[in-house]
Amino acid sequence: QGVVDYLKQKGLASRGLIVGYDTRFASEDFASATAEVVAGNGIKVYLCTKATPTPLISYGVKAQGAGGAVVITASHNPAIWNGFKYKTEYASSAPPEVEAEIESNASRTLATGGINQTPLTEAVEQGLVEYINLDPIYFDHITKLINLSELRQAKLKIVVDPMYGAGIGYFKTLLGGRAIEVVEINSERNPLFPGIQPEPIAANLAKLSTTVKEQRANVGIATDGDADRIGIIDENGEFLTQLQVFALLALYLLEIRGERGAMVKTITTTSMLYRLGEIYKVPVYETPVGFKYIAPIMMAENALVGGEESGGYGFRGHMPERDGILAGLYFLDLM
Repeated sequence: QGVVDYLKQKGLASRGLIVGYDTRFASEDFASATAEVVAGNGIKVYLCTKATPTPLISYGVKAQGAGGAVVITASHNPAIWNGFKYKTEYASSAPPEVEAEIESNASRTLATGGINQTPLTEAVEQGLVEYINLDPIYFDHITKLINLSELRQAKLKIVVDPMYGAGIGYFKTLLGGRAIEVVEINSERNPLFPGIQPEPIAANLAKLSTTVKEQRANVGIATDGDADRIGIIDENGEFLTQLQVFALLALYLLEIRGERGAMVKTITTTSMLYRLGEIYKVPVYETPVGFKYIAPIMMAENALVGGEESGGYGFRGHMPERDGILAGLYFLDLM
């Protein structure tokens, strides 16, 4: 209800709201409940038909011209968690001032009890809820950013670990069927995330490391629970830090693709970007921790890339938001 009130306050309600969810326990039920409240306030809802990566939902906002999105996900956190993410009309993480307005609205609703809700079946019949599969929209856009036909012909063997999360199957779908070989592990839905926490850091990627060595693969790629972050394992089974990956992705964009533009980093990520900025004569901006601080600068400066220490990277021409799938594809193209 707090989000609904925010959309009305900002004149965004007529654009509708996308609602998506991850593979966690009851996420689809929380998403349905969210849709019922939004529809109960007369706002059109585009409800995802299946567990969907957060970057696809964020891109859906841009593609559909929606007023924003709600994602039911706890991202990389332990299995006992779930969460509620809000994405702005710019397909970005909500900045602090937007969060504050929604929180204020929610507090007021708690005090007054003014929640409107329409049962999902009725909302669908009334045309207030429309089911949507964002895969085709996203796939079509990705083909404009990277030459997938060429990448599919690369004689590479990769191991993908979606960590039981929303990224299951996406690399196989985008790359499979040609010369490149894609092996996927932890690829079934399991809300308990057995034996791991769905965060792509070294401590959680022992199985990926072992599989890369056993399969004699060229690289291992892990995405977190909602697929907006990545972790990389090299051909020797060694973990590349998120700082190393960020520097390599920046080098790929600047040197291999020949692009130029500002780069945005959080204070806790690699200082190598300053060196790259000097070499390629592009500005580098530094922000506090959190992609919500990176996104406004990416938009204002039409920045080439933005990244944070947790493995989340966003790219120009896409959206001012993290995307672990596109980051993984770019990393493969670098190889």
